[in-house]
Amino acid sequence: MTSRTTLSALALAAALASPVASAQEVTLRAVNAFQERTAFAKPFEAFIDRVNAEGKGLIKINYIGGPKAMPPFEVGNAVKSGVVDIANVTGAFYTNLMPEAEALKLAEYTIQEQRKNGAWEFINALHNEKLNSYYLARTGDGVPFHLYLNKPIDKPDLKGLTIRVTPIYRAFFAELGANLVQTAPGEVYTALERNVIDGYGWPAQGIFDLGWQEKTKYRVDPGFYVVDVNFLVNLDTWRKLSDAQRALLSRVAIAIEATNANNAEINKAEIKKQSDAGIKAITFEGKVRETWLNTAREAGWAYVKKVAPQHADQLRKLLAR
Repeated sequence: MTSRTTLSALALAAALASPVASAQEVTLRAVNAFQERTAFAKPFEAFIDRVNAEGKGLIKINYIGGPKAMPPFEVGNAVKSGVVDIANVTGAFYTNLMPEAEALKLAEYTIQEQRKNGAWEFINALHNEKLNSYYLARTGDGVPFHLYLNKPIDKPDLKGLTIRVTPIYRAFFAELGANLVQTAPGEVYTALERNVIDGYGWPAQGIFDLGWQEKTKYRVDPGFYVVDVNFLVNLDTWRKLSDAQRALLSRVAIAIEATNANNAEINKAEIKKQSDAGIKAITFEGKVRETWLNTAREAGWAYVKKVAPQHADQLRKLLAR
């Protein structure tokens, strides 16, 4: 009996003295502003899988889920307050906290270029200050937004049409005379079904994830702006991590950013799929095309200037060519 007790005591002492992996491992709570396994959730889910696979004994991410776990427009504040440690969310969902996020969709440089020209550093500092967060990564480069409609148009004029918006294209569609309705993505299908809206803004990718192709007749080309979906880490959490933990998160995040290069082919396949589903392209050309794109660009930057006058010019300098 004494021998067994001694052995148990020795085993316990050895366990306490040894660097047990589980004692070092940090668990982060993660939430997604997009429905699980949909187009703009997948890069973040791939990030989580890689971190959990490569970070055993160092760091683990507990994936709480998407909009059913937390409404999309609450995600920014959840990161800021530390309710969650890390999130996948578009800047459009936290402009109430950081108006400068209005500029992210206007970027004409890739995230890799932004990391070299000072844009990432500047935008990260804004996230630090206003969102108490670290700007870990950006996905969505190369994915434009489009206007999808159930009524045809032949010029950049949306007078008489009710369009579902987020802050991303609110200023642009307002400039074209649309009546605006803001909803979370999960409410769009019902709004289309009940004819509450005549159309909506959304990227080239993702409408099949949500079933919207069933209620959509037209897509307006060319696309405008660029998707920004960001990995944000609560700043207090980030500072408490070890150098090794931060390095792992950064390395995997940058690897996920590299997959943005696949978006051109994904867009092409998605557009074909839309065509096969009966969605017709309304394509603006010549001067009408120029008017469409210029209105989008200038309405976007004018709104940034309005809501974030202190930083608008620097953001345009860093993000626009």
